Amino acid sequence: MSDTTPRFGFSAFAETWNGRLAMLGFVIGLGTELLTGQGILSQIGLG
Repeated sequence: MSDTTPRFGFSAFAETWNGRLAMLGFVIGLGTELLTGQGILSQIGLG
């Protein structure tokens, strides 16, 4: 194989998508908290 890009571990492509999905999850969690009036922990039964 002459392809030298890493398939596992830290790569720019994986880290970009990880950051995007983390931001999306944060916004969804914040929106759910605003709509229900409950914190995230109380929604899953921990608070």
